[in-house]
Amino acid sequence: MRSFVLSLAVMLAVGGPSFAQSTTTGTATPQVIRGSSANPAVKKTAAVATQPANQSNVVRPPARQAQQRTTKPETLRGSRYGGFAPAPSDPPPALDITSPRSLSLVNFNTQEVLTVTYWSKGAYHRKALDQLNHFLRDSRDNAQTEMDPLLFDVLWHTAQIVGYGGSIEVLSAYRSPSSNAWLASVSRGVARDSQHMNGNAMDIRFPGVPVFQIRQAAYSLNMGGVGFYPRSGFVHLDTGPVRYW
Repeated sequence: MRSFVLSLAVMLAVGGPSFAQSTTTGTATPQVIRGSSANPAVKKTAAVATQPANQSNVVRPPARQAQQRTTKPETLRGSRYGGFAPAPSDPPPALDITSPRSLSLVNFNTQEVLTVTYWSKGAYHRKALDQLNHFLRDSRDNAQTEMDPLLFDVLWHTAQIVGYGGSIEVLSAYRSPSSNAWLASVSRGVARDSQHMNGNAMDIRFPGVPVFQIRQAAYSLNMGGVGFYPRSGFVHLDTGPVRYW
């Protein structure tokens, strides 16, 4: 009897695990943890099998684009100077586009004077432009540049609109980069990227004509920037973006 009990215990110890892994039908069912495999080869095969067969039909999210600047350089300049001007609401003035265009200028810094006809018969005159380039040089270091001829047209048409035929005082025209940098360091009203350095800006006044009228006439042209400085008694004109301050 004792030997029978010992034999039965040995049989249960050996056959127990197989019995625990069996179903009622006797088929072994392995325990599987979802999403993993003890065999690396099986895991790799499963991952490949989950990829779509036709990659061209896969819709992927758009690649992240670099953040774009929402403020343009010219908008920054416009904000600094007072903002871009809307288009003039009044009808544009009737411009004389056939008469010869002459300017009589007085350089406020050097006291030089110049009277020159720079345009006639549909063309600018090279010699006159050279004279204007020298006359409008930077009086601090005598540097000069090729001034924008359109600036002379803005000035001439402005004088025509207000009916001014006298000498125009020029307070500032071309500025060399070093000269402009110095001015910007001592004055908050001077921009470090001033249009004066581009040869397309002038600070002017018409003696006897209110600066408000000069500003309104220049603004009506819609041909560039117009700055209004009533306390200093001058108007800034340039052929940059259309704006006013």
